[in-house]
Amino acid sequence: MQPFTTHTGTAAPLRRSAVDTDQIIPAEYLKRITRTGFEDGLFVAWRRNEPDFVLNQPQYADATVLVAGPDFGTGSSREHACWALLDGGFRVVISSRFADIFKNNSTKSGLLTVVLPQADVDALWAAAEADPTTQVTVDLQARTVSYGATTVPFEVDEYTRWRLLEGLDDVGLTERHLADVEAYEAGRHPWLPKALPAR
Repeated sequence: MQPFTTHTGTAAPLRRSAVDTDQIIPAEYLKRITRTGFEDGLFVAWRRNEPDFVLNQPQYADATVLVAGPDFGTGSSREHACWALLDGGFRVVISSRFADIFKNNSTKSGLLTVVLPQADVDALWAAAEADPTTQVTVDLQARTVSYGATTVPFEVDEYTRWRLLEGLDDVGLTERHLADVEAYEAGRHPWLPKALPAR
């Protein structure tokens, strides 16, 4: 997982509330066994059925910051939703409220979720709609979102911030203790089961 420190990019204003994980990526895309290649399923129903959907608009085609309505990521636990957003080019999702499971999955995938008051989300929507080239900088070290002359602070718990800054998913956390695991395995009786290396 790539470390996240600061990201600057344009924003796509997704003026929708209670966007669930099935809307982010439908269940039929969950059969894949990889963690990449899900961009074709990202918001696929809206992209197909709504010509004016925000991500169908050329001025938002290269956006890397998604600014969503409240209750983003509700529904089933689905890491694929985070993977699809990352594969679709997004590094940050900003909303006034996230589903807890989606927020936790995002942390483990390297996708930063930023909670801002709804008034600040509204202002960012307006800025991105008035000028789609507006550059938005999300600084995890300083805990700020900046665009134009506006800088807004956000809160993030220290553990989540540390994991993202270090680029640590669950596997990365385990690998930090690889010497301890190897020492433990070396001292085990040979007749006990062993974890074989991946081929």
